[in-house]
Amino acid sequence: MDLHLNRADYLQVGVTSQKTMKLLPAGKPGAAQKVVIGDHDGVVLCFGMKKGEVVTVFKTLPGQKIARLELGGVLNMPQEKIFIAAGSEIRGFTKRGKQFFFFETNLTESIKAMHISGSDLFLSASYIYNHYCDCKDQHYYLSGDKINDVICLPVERVSRITPILACQDRLLRVLQGSDTMYEIEVPGPPTVLALHNGNGGDSGEDLVFGTSDGKLGLVQITTSKPIHKWEIRNEKKRGGILCADSFDIMGDGVKDLLVGRDDGMVEVYCFDNANEPVLCFNQVLSESVTSIQGGRVGKDDYDEIVVSTYSGWVTGLTTEPGPREAGAGGELRLSQEMQNRIYSLRSELEHLQYKVTQEREKYQQSSQSSKAKSAVPSFSINDKFTLNKDDASYSLVLEVQTAIDNVLIQSDVPIDLLDVDKNSAVVSFSSCDSESNDNFLLATYRCQANTTRLELKIRSIEGQHGTLQAYVTPRIQPKTCQVRQYLIKPLSLHQRTHCIDHDRPMNTLTLTGQFSFAEVHSWVVFCLPEVPEKPPVGECVTFYFQNTFLDTQLESTYRKGEGVFKSDNISTISILKDVLSKEATKKKINLNISYEINEVSVRHTLELIHPKLEYQLLLTKKVQLIDALKELQVHEGNTDFLIPEYRCILQEADHLQEEYKKQPAHLERLYGMITDLFIDKFKFKGTNVKTKVPLLLEILDSYDQNALIAFFDAA
Repeated sequence: MDLHLNRADYLQVGVTSQKTMKLLPAGKPGAAQKVVIGDHDGVVLCFGMKKGEVVTVFKTLPGQKIARLELGGVLNMPQEKIFIAAGSEIRGFTKRGKQFFFFETNLTESIKAMHISGSDLFLSASYIYNHYCDCKDQHYYLSGDKINDVICLPVERVSRITPILACQDRLLRVLQGSDTMYEIEVPGPPTVLALHNGNGGDSGEDLVFGTSDGKLGLVQITTSKPIHKWEIRNEKKRGGILCADSFDIMGDGVKDLLVGRDDGMVEVYCFDNANEPVLCFNQVLSESVTSIQGGRVGKDDYDEIVVSTYSGWVTGLTTEPGPREAGAGGELRLSQEMQNRIYSLRSELEHLQYKVTQEREKYQQSSQSSKAKSAVPSFSINDKFTLNKDDASYSLVLEVQTAIDNVLIQSDVPIDLLDVDKNSAVVSFSSCDSESNDNFLLATYRCQANTTRLELKIRSIEGQHGTLQAYVTPRIQPKTCQVRQYLIKPLSLHQRTHCIDHDRPMNTLTLTGQFSFAEVHSWVVFCLPEVPEKPPVGECVTFYFQNTFLDTQLESTYRKGEGVFKSDNISTISILKDVLSKEATKKKINLNISYEINEVSVRHTLELIHPKLEYQLLLTKKVQLIDALKELQVHEGNTDFLIPEYRCILQEADHLQEEYKKQPAHLERLYGMITDLFIDKFKFKGTNVKTKVPLLLEILDSYDQNALIAFFDAA
């Protein structure tokens, strides 16, 4: 069954956070529902639709930024009480807008996530989780990494209180009271949790999770161990998942899964006979989708998907047929209702344009006055800087509540800017003098009109660390700019994992000295991404990492006065040794450094590089042949005389050139890693082999794996 939905924009509020829009239960079956939404201005707005017009039910006064909005009420009854989390406070409103509840929590940080079940309140700040019952503290938990979302299995169905935390370190932590019952590793940092079918599925234990790198999954939370049911990989490189809901938009009696992503994608997944999800609808909006709900808003009897976006738009994707209807002779004409609405909108637009012109003239006159005062306009930026495991690149997403004019990118470390298909901005590069002012990159992205979201991809070089800065200038007057800074860490291509292969040949770096647990943790945070800023609980901690480019591994174990780092890549150990020595010197801490080098690890690392290097050399060779082969084709008129290999290159020419374009300097990057490995191997032996690097590059140009390994052994 095909699904056709028509878009209807209802209204715009202020900037919104994740999960801050809900539909109130309908008064009777099939009736239109009211929408309630909270924004960063602290305003809670409830509205409905009547004859195509927005009718406000209630609107609160501005206050603190609203981070979450949930519905609650007596269990097994319609959930029509509205609860908001703002700062460290929880407020409750009736569906008519009367405040009936206020609770000042004992949290020292702002609330990030909230779930309500009857009289139970589940809250989390950045690292702290609290469970309250009737506003009395019940349980407390300190997480090892940032908490992105919290949910509880439906107590009316599973007869036990089972909270689940979605944590940044790729773990779902299932709690029992104040303790961890068990942990579930998921394929990416989980950003949103939702009960399957809205009630936990057949067992009441089924939980849907979405990750920041766009993966979806379903897991059953049993009392003993989790059961993974299905998982959807993000093959098409869509955005991260911010919200999910269950609703039967297909009208076949089975609830579908509705998903909203941070690149504006709205998706509907149906379920086949084997209960596996199948994508049956998707539509792209111009900005990130912060909340999604299924219901009826525009008209009675027409189901729709209602979404809220980052800049505050509330939009419906409805099953109601479009405004056009067939006239005589088959031509299309607008209904009378739509014609009246268009006339009303035109009148309103003309009035607004007149007011804007008046205010602009007034501003120009006042700006020329000697007593004029100019205020810098403020605007919100939603940014995300994340490492992609699939292609070992960083994704930088900048989203502004108004249209972007241009973005200037500046870096004091060497980085490559990669092409992004959905990026329509025009980029221009400025020459840099890296020797005198540490500028390695200056690039300007000029955005097209009405662009509010810009996505960039960069690739860094491990061992070189510094700062990437983005200067964001929106299309507002007077001109203003905001700067965002992002750290490029020494081991920037390493990603957290929870298990490694202990059978690999490992090199070991050991540090001892008079340093505290907090100090050595701060050094690890400085060197590696995805490490929580706060020191973990306990006297000793172990973190595992994997290099997303080479698939090498790193094990980091440290405590007060001692740090042990193990890796199957000598270059990783070398970078850590240099950086940690400098950090300790800054603090005037005397370090004792010892290391054990495993010769076998060098051959092991070269074997990991081999397939990537061989593929890139072959790709480069094919691309270099394309122009010559095309000339031969034009000259001869056909390709029958060519050998099959060359004919295949011509057939795949566009694909090969596109792939080569997406990976600039990929081959040079691999050459650099092999060169670093060669230098680092002998650096630990006290030998300087930089004079032999040209010979190494000659061997790489006529690459043979055995010859390369023999060169490493002989040198």
